[in-house]
Amino acid sequence: MSVDTETVKRVARLSRIAISDERAESMREELNTILGFVDQLNEVDVDGVEPMTSVVDINMRQRHDIVSDGNKAKDVVANAPSHEDNFFMVPKVVE
Repeated sequence: MSVDTETVKRVARLSRIAISDERAESMREELNTILGFVDQLNEVDVDGVEPMTSVVDINMRQRHDIVSDGNKAKDVVANAPSHEDNFFMVPKVVE
């Protein structure tokens, strides 16, 4: 698959990007290089290869799922304009 200059200009217009003719030509070359690399990757036989999250076999560290209040109540209300006993104080809005 290759991209021509008109396609580059069309994509730039759809993306609302102003692009000169010279820049469109260099972008065409760059995009064709990228697409050529993708075509090379498509040639690799990956049948029977398990998907990986890392190139090294590692176990992800996990924290214990313990419910807590975070012990941060004072930090949470520290910047509130008005608070009392770690609760936000707000004006009455319903009569």
